[in-house]
Amino acid sequence: MIQHIDRRQFLRMLGVAGAATLAGLPAIALRDAGVHKLTILHTNDTHSRIDPYPANDPNYPGMGGYARRASVIKKFRQEDPNLLLLDAGDVFQGTPYFNVYGGEPELKLMSKMGYDAVAFGNHEFDNGLDGFKEVLPFAQFPFLAANYDFSNTIVKGKIKDYIILQKGMVKIGIYGLGIDPEGLVSRNLYGETEYLDPIAKAREMENTLRRKQCDLIICLSHLGYSYESEKVSDVIIARQTQHTHIIIGGHTHTLLNPPAKINNLRDQTVTIGQAGYGGTYIGSMNVFFDQNMENNFVESHTTKI
Repeated sequence: MIQHIDRRQFLRMLGVAGAATLAGLPAIALRDAGVHKLTILHTNDTHSRIDPYPANDPNYPGMGGYARRASVIKKFRQEDPNLLLLDAGDVFQGTPYFNVYGGEPELKLMSKMGYDAVAFGNHEFDNGLDGFKEVLPFAQFPFLAANYDFSNTIVKGKIKDYIILQKGMVKIGIYGLGIDPEGLVSRNLYGETEYLDPIAKAREMENTLRRKQCDLIICLSHLGYSYESEKVSDVIIARQTQHTHIIIGGHTHTLLNPPAKINNLRDQTVTIGQAGYGGTYIGSMNVFFDQNMENNFVESHTTKI
């Protein structure tokens, strides 16, 4: 069972110098210290921003674009071939690419980048479920949404609650959560999709993945980071669960740098990451495990693209 500890405790336990940053240590030094490392890269709310923003854009001048993102991912992958690449939803909508091609280029390019999983965001409904189904074959990765029941829709069985992946020595369980489409999406677009309580589904999913002996449990969320109201958010999911270690979020376009640290029901730390808007940043997390896979520590930051 994973126990969250802080960097100082982790380094001391492994006999590594207390001033060291684990991410800066050579791979051979980590192996010699009995440390397993997992690199996670994450994006969210990229909104069909295939090209970079114009140089005169007031907010993101010259930033973003799929080609630049692919270059950053390639560099990280050269250092860690087993990295995990995730997106927290709203791949679609925002530029003429989506209006003309309906999401096909986004899914093809993300497949080439090697995404492992994507949360189903509210803008994935924008061409209706029939439009989503039409372009879904271009995605060589699963969309996740445990709290959407698609049983009475044409995408039944095509969107997963969770997946389990093996990356190096680490067995990872990833489940998805989506925001309530009511009020955000026209009913004719999401049809008979049933929205389920995300807190209840999060608890169900983390317990399922724990029983399947996952070393790391990740929530891939399109709920939003936090709200002034009691609306369910990533912060609330963190506080109301017991076995979820990391939440990769989207929807509120929040740039968390560094990621947030929230205590769960067992008073253990949950790391929450979100990387802004439009593919202008990519989040990275380095998760370190001891040789028994019983403790972990997360170092994380975001990179401007």
